[in-house]
Amino acid sequence: MANTRKQIKYIHEGYYVAELEIELQDSDDSWSPTMSLDTAYKLDDIRDALKNNDLVTASKYATVYEMKKVAI
Repeated sequence: MANTRKQIKYIHEGYYVAELEIELQDSDDSWSPTMSLDTAYKLDDIRDALKNNDLVTASKYATVYEMKKVAI
């Protein structure tokens, strides 16, 4: 029997980080935990959008943050 749980996933590309909650399925299989194919495609879409600086598309699926270098 598979149990599901939520986890925060961060995707980093260039100066941007996308944060989204995904659902993972835990089971007794050796491949556990797993995510759905739709979730994997969504992560790919977000990564591609960030690579292309398409923040509007990335923001449809996730919260997007801009990283700044801090000089010390």
